[in-house]
Amino acid sequence: MEHDGRAFFERFIEDLEPGDRFVHWPGRTMTEWGNDFFSLVTMNHQPLHIDTHYSSATQHGQRLVNGLLVLSTAVGISIPSLSGAVIANLEYERVAHHAPVFIGDTIYAETVVLDIRLSRSKPDRGVVHVETKVANQNKELVLTFARRFMLPRRSIRSTIG
Repeated sequence: MEHDGRAFFERFIEDLEPGDRFVHWPGRTMTEWGNDFFSLVTMNHQPLHIDTHYSSATQHGQRLVNGLLVLSTAVGISIPSLSGAVIANLEYERVAHHAPVFIGDTIYAETVVLDIRLSRSKPDRGVVHVETKVANQNKELVLTFARRFMLPRRSIRSTIG
C-alpha cells in the first residue's frame, strides 16, 4: 500500500505491512545556517562544510552539506508519517551517500517497509525494518539507508491500564 505524506503520529505496528511505501512530505531545503550550525555543534570542522574559499577550489567548486545532516534530516522527514509513536530507534544500517548535497538543495524522502516482527521479550511492541531513499529537487538519488525502530502494538496497548 502507498501512503501519502500526511502526518500520523499514532501509527501502531498493526498499521504497517511489508511492502508499504511512504512518500514523505514536505521536503527540506538545506540552508547555509543549518549546515554551519550542525557542522560546528557536532565538532565537524571539515572545511568542505564550513569554508567557502577552501571549497571553491575543490572538485565540486562549492561547499557540501554535512552528510550526517542529510541523514538526520531524512530521518526527521520520515517521523511524522511513519514513526511518530516510536518507542526506540534501534539501528541504522547500509548508509550510502550517492551524490553530494549542496546548500540550497531540497531533499525529499520515501520509505518502504521491509520487514516487521513482534518483540519476543515484550508483547506490547514490535520491530519495523525500513529502507529510505533520499533524492534532491532534480530527482537525483543522494542517500539511501535502512533502519530499525520499535513501535507499540495497538491490540496490547488498549488492554493495558
